[in-house]
Amino acid sequence: METIEAISLMLGVAWASGINLYAAVFMLGYLATTGHMDLPPDLAILSDPLVMAAAGFMYCVEFFADKTPGVDTGWDAIHTFIRIPAGAALAAGMSSGIDTAPAVEFAALLIGGGMAATSHFTKAGSRVLINTSPEPVTNWTASIVEDIAVIGGLWTALNYPLLFIALLIAFTLLAVWALPRIWRTLKSLFHRIGEWLKGRKESTDQPRPSRQDILKTLYHDATEEPHK
Repeated sequence: METIEAISLMLGVAWASGINLYAAVFMLGYLATTGHMDLPPDLAILSDPLVMAAAGFMYCVEFFADKTPGVDTGWDAIHTFIRIPAGAALAAGMSSGIDTAPAVEFAALLIGGGMAATSHFTKAGSRVLINTSPEPVTNWTASIVEDIAVIGGLWTALNYPLLFIALLIAFTLLAVWALPRIWRTLKSLFHRIGEWLKGRKESTDQPRPSRQDILKTLYHDATEEPHK
């Protein structure tokens, strides 16, 4: 495997894992099985039929979970602890196509984890904001675009590595710009939700006036002399 191709795939699998890990694993296994690419020895297991079947099954589960508003956010929260470590491990495995030195593999592990975290949090944060829309069309559209981006991105990383690296740099710069703004928007959103829940609790906790109290108030208002 050429060095530039290996670097492109190393970054590509980490980026794709942060968005849809199961699609990325299945895509790599499919490309290797059909002879479109040679996986490094550390990742040859991805072409095993059992691994591909498991990845395909989980992709089908995620396909529907990711398109259900609210469920997708819970799914993303759980997969924070799955996508990022898996992206780091896949990047480290792909680095064996560049060099077998432990330092290279560890560097790939760090870069892969960072790249997977960047794509994951960009996806998860933007989907929370999209879910504030009452209609589901934007949610479905975003999910389908993400699926296409993962499959198309890995194909581009394999066939046009320089183009993919350029696009990945653009994505990283966009994420660096967008993530602080997404975070501020989410903080404001959660603050408003907290205030709304607090207001409901306070209104619920206040004791309701009795019938006698209401009558006394009405009588007092009726007999009170008007202000001059």
